[in-house]
Amino acid sequence: MIGAAVVASSHPLREALVSRPSAVPGAELARELASVLRGEVRFGAAERTVYSHDASNYRHLPLGVVKPADPDDVRTALALCRRYRVPVVARGAGTSIGGQAIGPGAVVLDFRRHLGEVLEIDPQARTARVRPGTVLDDLQRAARPYGLRFGPDPSTHSRCTIGGMIGNDSCGSHSLAWGRTADNVEQLELLLADGTELTVGGPLTGRERAELAELPGRPGELHRQLQEFTQRNLAAIRQGMPRLPRRTSGYPLDALLPEHGHDLARALTGTEGTCALLLAATVRLVEDPPARALVVAGYPDEGAAADAVPALLPFGPLTAEGMAADLVTALLAAGPRPPALDRLPAGECWLFLETGGATPLEAYQAARRLADAVRRERSAAVALVTDPAEQRQLWAVREAGAGIVTRLPGGGQAWPGWEDSAVPPERLGDYLRDLRALLRRHSLRGVPYGHFGDGCVHLRIDFPLDEPQGVLVFREFLEQAADLAVSYGGSLSGEHGDGQARAELLPRMYPPEVIDLFGAFKRIWDPENLLNPGALVDPRPLDADLRFVTAPRRPLPLALPYEQDGGSLAKAVHRCVGVAKCVDPTTGVMCPSYMATGEERHSTRGRARLLAEMLRGEAIPDGWRSEEVREALDLCLSCKGCASDCPVHVDMATYKAEFLHQHYRHRPRPLAHYSMGWLPLWLRAAALAPGAANALARSPLRGPLKRLGGIDPRRVLPVFPPETFTAWYRRHRAAHPAPPGARPVLLWPDTFSDHLQPNVLRSAVEVLEHLGFDVRLPSGPVCCGLTWYSTGQLATARRVLRRSLRVLAADASAPGALPPDTPVVGLDPSCTATLREDLPRLLGSDGRPLAERTRTFAEFLDQYAPDAPLPDVPLAAVTQTHCHQHAVLGSAADRRVEARIGLDNRVLDSGCCGLAGNFGFERGHFEVSEAIAERVLLPELRAAGPDTVVLADGFSCRTQIAQLGDGRKALHLAELLARALRESAG
Repeated sequence: MIGAAVVASSHPLREALVSRPSAVPGAELARELASVLRGEVRFGAAERTVYSHDASNYRHLPLGVVKPADPDDVRTALALCRRYRVPVVARGAGTSIGGQAIGPGAVVLDFRRHLGEVLEIDPQARTARVRPGTVLDDLQRAARPYGLRFGPDPSTHSRCTIGGMIGNDSCGSHSLAWGRTADNVEQLELLLADGTELTVGGPLTGRERAELAELPGRPGELHRQLQEFTQRNLAAIRQGMPRLPRRTSGYPLDALLPEHGHDLARALTGTEGTCALLLAATVRLVEDPPARALVVAGYPDEGAAADAVPALLPFGPLTAEGMAADLVTALLAAGPRPPALDRLPAGECWLFLETGGATPLEAYQAARRLADAVRRERSAAVALVTDPAEQRQLWAVREAGAGIVTRLPGGGQAWPGWEDSAVPPERLGDYLRDLRALLRRHSLRGVPYGHFGDGCVHLRIDFPLDEPQGVLVFREFLEQAADLAVSYGGSLSGEHGDGQARAELLPRMYPPEVIDLFGAFKRIWDPENLLNPGALVDPRPLDADLRFVTAPRRPLPLALPYEQDGGSLAKAVHRCVGVAKCVDPTTGVMCPSYMATGEERHSTRGRARLLAEMLRGEAIPDGWRSEEVREALDLCLSCKGCASDCPVHVDMATYKAEFLHQHYRHRPRPLAHYSMGWLPLWLRAAALAPGAANALARSPLRGPLKRLGGIDPRRVLPVFPPETFTAWYRRHRAAHPAPPGARPVLLWPDTFSDHLQPNVLRSAVEVLEHLGFDVRLPSGPVCCGLTWYSTGQLATARRVLRRSLRVLAADASAPGALPPDTPVVGLDPSCTATLREDLPRLLGSDGRPLAERTRTFAEFLDQYAPDAPLPDVPLAAVTQTHCHQHAVLGSAADRRVEARIGLDNRVLDSGCCGLAGNFGFERGHFEVSEAIAERVLLPELRAAGPDTVVLADGFSCRTQIAQLGDGRKALHLAELLARALRESAG
C-alpha cells in the first residue's frame, strides 16, 4: 500500500518545521521527534483536529501526533515527551466511547498505523504474541488455521486493536464462554513513563513475588511498592471492589490480592493507558467451535427477556445477547429491511443464544436443548437458525447497533454517556425497568441492547446537548443513572471503561478510601502523571469539553439543503460518532482512499472531524478557505460508499461538493475542474470532428494537452467514435420505426456513453426493442450534471439540470407525447444515481418526478419485463459493481436478471475501482487510484480465466479496467445481452 512507504520516506513536516518553526504548536518537540523517528510526526492543524476525537462526546486538541514505526520509536518519543513535560496518550482504533483515546495538549501515539504485527502464534501453548496496534480480526485470521481464536470479540472487531482492548478490558458477545480481555491476557511487555521496561504476568506464587521484589533498580522498587501497597490495603480492596462478571470501572485492584495471585497483567488490563505503554502482549487463545447454531428467543419486552436469562445460563450458551424492537425500528429507519429480520420470532425483544460444537449435529443438539428451555416460558417464541449465512446476517444486525442507534427512528440524535452499565444478571430485568422509568422522568429516549447474559446494557440517549439546558440534563441524568446502577450492585461500565464520561462518577460506586487507592496505584506506575492524565485519576468533569456546538462560531453559507439534518451541515458532520467502520480495510466500498493510504485524515471519520472543526472555527479558523480541509477532501473519490456503508450515513460526497463549491467561489479553480468538470461541453465539441480530436490526442501535443487539463501524464486519453449514439439513433429510428402499440420507454443518453462508448446505448436499444419496447430519446441534449456536481460547480450543475428538465417538459407537451409515468432508463450508474438522488437535492420538488421514474437497465428489465424471454448466457463472470450503484441504486435487480439468463456470476468485494470519474485522471491522484484498483479488482482480473466475462456497468469502471487491467475488457450488462441475442439469432 502507498501508506506503507511513508515510514521510510522523508517527512514533509520536517521541512515545514525548519522553515516555519513558530507555525506549529510544540515546534521544538516536533522538530526533535521528526529528526530521530522513523515513523510519521504530525503536529499540523489537520492531524491535531483528526486526533482530537474518539468515539466519545468529547474533544481535546492534542499537541501533535506520532505514528511510531517500531518499538524504538515508542521509546524515543516517550523519552522526548518526558523531557518536554508533555503528556502522552496511547491510541488504537480511536473507538473509545469514554474519551480515553484523546487528551488536551498531549502527544497521541497512534499504534494502529504501523505496530500491528502478529509476532507469533503458539498452537501448543494456545497463545499469541502481538503488537499493541494489532487489529483483532487480523489476530483471528492468524489463529484460524490452528482452530483457535481470541475469545473477546467487540462489535468493532474489524478495526479495534488488541492494545485498545487491553486498555479498556473489552469483552464482546462471547464473554459468557471466554471471558473478558483480562481473562485472556498472559503477559504484558511494558514501557513505563520513566523509560523502564518490564514484562508482567500472573498469577504469581509467594516465592515468585519475593524474587520480583529483589530485582535491582526500578523494576525491583516498583514490585516492592506494589506488594507493600497491597499488603497495607487488603481490607479496603477486599471490601470495596464489587464482584461482577462485567466490572470495568476503576482500577482492578482486587487482582493484586494474594488469593488472586498478585496478577499484575490483570491489574493493568483496563487501566486505559494511564499506568504504562504497551509494547507487546501475549494473549491466550481458545478453541473455535467448528460448528455453531443460533437460538433466537422472542419475548414481550426487554424486562421479560432479561428475566429469562438466569434460567438459560446453565445450558452453557456461548452468548446471551439482548436486542429490543427499538433497535430493529432504528435499523429500518436507517435503510432497507435486511432479509435476516424475517427469521426473528414474534416478540418485542430477542435473545441471541449461540451454541457451538465439534460438528453441526452437536451444535444443533445443544441448540435444541436451549430452545426447549426457552419454550418453558409461555410468553416466549423461538427460532433455531443453523444456516451459517443466516446466522451471520442476524449477527450483523446486532453488531450494527453501536452505529445504528446514534440516530433514533424519529431522526433525533442519540449520544453515549451511559451506554455501558452492568448489574448482576439476575437483577437485570428490574434494572432495565427502572432505567426506562428514569429515562421517562427526564423526557429522554434511547435504544437499550447488549450482553444480557453478563448483565451489561448498551444505551445511547437523545441528550439535548444542542439546547441551552441540555448539559444540565446530561449531568443530572448521569448522576442519577450512576446511583441507580450502584443500588443494584452494579458497575458504571461493563466493558468500555470510564474515561472522561464516567471517571467523575466513580466516587458514587467506590468508597473514598478506594478512590484514594486508585490515585496511589497510578502514582506507583506513573509518578509524574505523564500517561493519559485526567482519564481515571483526578478526572476532568463529565460535562466539560463536549464536542457539540449549538451553531458554528461564524455561520457559513450553504448551497445544499441537508434536509435530513435540519438544514445544518454541522449536524450532518456530527452524524459521525467515531465507530470507525470507515477504517476497516477488509471489505466494502468505504473508504477507498483510506484503504490506499492508511491515513486517518483520508478516512470518512477523519474528514468529518475536519469539517466539524472548520465549522467550529478554532483549530481551523479559515472557514471555507481552509487548506487543511481541501487537502483531506482532495483524495475523497466521491464514491458515496460512506452514505450507504457508514452506520449513520455520513455523506462525504455531498459535503465535498459543498466544500468545493464554497472554497472556489469567485476564485480560480484547479485546471481539472475546467477540463473534466466541463467535459460534457468539450465532448460535444469533439463530436463535431472526431477524427481531428483523435489525431490531436495521439500527437506530440497530447503531453501539453494533459498538462493544460490537469490530467496525469500516465492516463490514456479516450478515443472518439466516428458517430455518437444520438446520431446513430436518429438514423436507426428513421429506418426502423417502432411497432404500433409498443410500450414506450425513455432512454437517457448519458454523456459518456453517447460520446465515448455508444455501443452500450446501442446494445440497450437492441435488447429493449427485442423485448417489444418503443425506445425513445429526449428531443434535445440532456445531462445529469454529475461532472459539475462532483467538482463543486453547483450553480452550473443546477443550470444544466434545469435545462434538461425543460427538454423533457417540452417533450411532454408535444404532439404524441409520452405518458408522464414513462420509465426513464439510465445506462451509467453514476449518471443514474445523480438523477435518483442528487437531482432532488439540487432542484427540490422540481426534480422529484424524474428521480422517481428513473431506473437502471437491470431494474427496468426486472420490473417491466419480469417474464420476458431473455437469452441464455451460461458463462462464468465476475462483476465490478460501480460504487454509486452500490451506495444509491442497489444491485438486487442485477442479481435477479443474471439468474434468469443462467449467468454464473461472482460479484467482487472490491469497492470503488479507483477511477471515480475525474478523480483517477487528475494529476496527483494516479498512485492512489492504482492502489485502490490493486487492492482487489486487478488481482481478481488477473486470476480470472480467459473465458470469464468481466461485467462493469460503470463507464469509469470499464475505463479503469481497460487502462490498468492488462488487456481485459469489461462489458455492460446490456452489451452482454445484446451479444447473446445476436449469437442466438445465428
